[in-house]
Amino acid sequence: MDKRKRYFLVVDVETANSTEDGLVYDIGFAVCDKKGNIYHKESLVIYDIFVLERELMKSAYYAKKIPLYEIGLKEKRFKIVTLMTAYKKVREVMKKYNINTVCAYNANFDRNALNTTLRYVTKSKMRWFFPFGTKFNCIWSMACDTIYQQKTFIKEALKNNWLSESGNIKTSAEIGYRYMTNSTEFEENHTGLEDVEIECKIMALCIRQHKKMNRNINRMCWRKPTQKMKELGLTA
Repeated sequence: MDKRKRYFLVVDVETANSTEDGLVYDIGFAVCDKKGNIYHKESLVIYDIFVLERELMKSAYYAKKIPLYEIGLKEKRFKIVTLMTAYKKVREVMKKYNINTVCAYNANFDRNALNTTLRYVTKSKMRWFFPFGTKFNCIWSMACDTIYQQKTFIKEALKNNWLSESGNIKTSAEIGYRYMTNSTEFEENHTGLEDVEIECKIMALCIRQHKKMNRNINRMCWRKPTQKMKELGLTA
């Protein structure tokens, strides 16, 4: 570990239950630098939810992927742990790399889901998953201020119909990675760690733009690329 470097913890979670009260069954996280180089990564399946809440797991947004997790566990590509073990592990890694900033694509969702799950499992005896004072950077917000406002991205979005039903430019991590890699057929696997590896690359590209951007959580950031499209006078 280079003590002169600044490290970030990039996190992605998969949840069951509901969007507002999601309970985490998969935590993927990686330690990376501003260039997207990864120094440590882990994929943790949460026993308290994945095993003990089997009925609840039927409500998982990507429930069809549950068999893939079961195969991955047998092949030891995933590690199954209790939430408290994951809680301790994440904090241990943050301490080792002197990390005080957690990054996620739509950081509000991941932060809230982890806090909700901790309160659920501990019956509210513990409330905050990350250490006190942790800062949160939203990669989604960063991308909407940089990559997704580029004329080349907007043209590519229009060309490939990366648009919502209401005509807004889509701004998911999947779309961002399609643009970065020139791979229009790419689809996220929606497992925590694989999504994290993509998000590290998107964050690094945002930083390389050397532009002023909002790193804070902004749940309305998705509007910005569409506004830019209108300013440029571009249409589908």
